[in-house]
Amino acid sequence: MPQMRVAVAGAGIAGLTLAVALRRAGIDCHLYEQAERLTEVGAGVQVTPNATRLLHRLGLHERLQAVAVAPRAIEMRRWDDGRLLQRTELGDLCRRRFGAPYYTVHRAHLHGVLLSLVPPDRVHLGARLTAVTQSADEARLHLSGGTTVTAELVVGADGIRSVVREQIAADRPRYSGQTIYRGLVPAHRVPLLAEDPRVRLWLGPDRHCVCYPVSSGRQVSFGATVSASDWREESWTARGDGTELAAAYAAWHPDVTRLIGAADTVSRWALHDRESLDRLSAGRVAVIGDAAHPMLPFQAQGANQAIEDAVVLAACLADAGPDDLGAALRRYERIRLPRTTRIQQRSRANAAVFHLADGDAQRRRDASVQASSGLERHEWLFGYDPEQATTTSRS
Repeated sequence: MPQMRVAVAGAGIAGLTLAVALRRAGIDCHLYEQAERLTEVGAGVQVTPNATRLLHRLGLHERLQAVAVAPRAIEMRRWDDGRLLQRTELGDLCRRRFGAPYYTVHRAHLHGVLLSLVPPDRVHLGARLTAVTQSADEARLHLSGGTTVTAELVVGADGIRSVVREQIAADRPRYSGQTIYRGLVPAHRVPLLAEDPRVRLWLGPDRHCVCYPVSSGRQVSFGATVSASDWREESWTARGDGTELAAAYAAWHPDVTRLIGAADTVSRWALHDRESLDRLSAGRVAVIGDAAHPMLPFQAQGANQAIEDAVVLAACLADAGPDDLGAALRRYERIRLPRTTRIQQRSRANAAVFHLADGDAQRRRDASVQASSGLERHEWLFGYDPEQATTTSRS
């Protein structure tokens, strides 16, 4: 479908990955981003093998390797004494098993390597989407200032508060009761957490903390999640109160308190998800990433599933004939919905599992995670190849 016009709302990780994947497939597209300029927003992200293998195929192996960290293991520990509950080896073992590495990376660096493969004239900034309309022959993006963009297909990669998703379902946020503080700390301030690269999680009553090195080891990114009923703002950039955060973790292991105390600033974001959709398209409109399946960050899969979505949608469009858009979008849904729904549900379940109060349930959880520390338990997640799934779906 080389002459197809695709307009993508949003130039985040989902939208940029789609642009790169479509370009590889010979399909041109334009991205419309509401930000006036693309800046370093967010903190760290874990890029798991199911997504890194796709980024490598898109030509980003060397660029990604230059900015990422390959952690040696994932460790779960108790909140107070730091006792090890589970260690899952990564590193070379992960590469050999899944054919791709596990990376931790600053979100802005992942965004930057994707942007490097998109021609500048295909990214339109300051283009705030106000509405989407469509007819039998075309879809239209209505932008602030009165500009209208027409295309055969509009793809919503416009995040958790998606305007495009309104074409498919009403937006009904579900507040999780949790809020997350995110921060970045220079590695030299917390050398014990930076020198031996690992993903570390401390689990405790009503909260948990995760950290890992990013920026080629120059920074340590952390996310500290606490129960909260008084904070409902969904924003990457809302300022958090470092004093409140320190007080919430005051009795925790010294590694956690030192990490939090070393941050100059923190952001705070209320954690919402949405119920799973039963479709990802309507007419000439489709959604990917957080616009399709907003999920809590307790499976570390939000960005990874956005990357999978983008690659699958591009492959389905590339295989379609000029009159087969509807069939291509239905195929995309068929491939993606069972997987993203499963991951959404697991992410939601982990919110309770991670935050158990000390007691019988906590001891049963600890015994369970101690008994299942191998990479084989991640086979369904890390070993999944969405391009292979797309090929299989042709039959």
